[in-house]
Amino acid sequence: MAIVTPTFPATLLTAEDLLRLDAQGVCGELVRGVFRETMSAGQLHGKLALRLGARLADHAEAHGLGTVVGTDSGILVEHDPDTVREPDLAFTSAARLPPGQVSVGYAEVVPDLVVEVASPNDRLGELAERAAMWLGFGVRLVWVVHPDSKTVDIRSAGTDAAETLTEADILDGGSVLPGFTYPLSRLFAD
Repeated sequence: MAIVTPTFPATLLTAEDLLRLDAQGVCGELVRGVFRETMSAGQLHGKLALRLGARLADHAEAHGLGTVVGTDSGILVEHDPDTVREPDLAFTSAARLPPGQVSVGYAEVVPDLVVEVASPNDRLGELAERAAMWLGFGVRLVWVVHPDSKTVDIRSAGTDAAETLTEADILDGGSVLPGFTYPLSRLFAD
């Protein structure tokens, strides 16, 4: 005799549901309506994200280039079912998001630059998929920071391969964030 286990359709969540969960202290993202819990990534992760984010924000503000946000901001990139992702850092140019139009809820404007800092439990394949996902949504440039190897993978729209920079190299914003440079030796300094 076979045992039949009933299956129930998964309940898909909306961006509004995700905001309510966040208000209750439940942190996560939505991928096509499916909730994915996120966890704190640790002190080194936070230090690197803040260090790079501060430089990005200072540069963008000083030159009137656009807006820089940090983790937990949430970007609504798909509707019905909703997808809300949370990069560690995101820069959106003033051309895409004019000054004074920052959302109270999730942004619905795709950023120009996304930065992901690898967490201790991230796998390389997941990070490459995440970078490809951002590029697929229209992000022009993705930086994936690897604290363990002290490297940064650069992925650009329209290219297939990542360029890997080391501590000896200088991160460059190119045409996405004109004039921005930052020595990786400073990012990874103790």
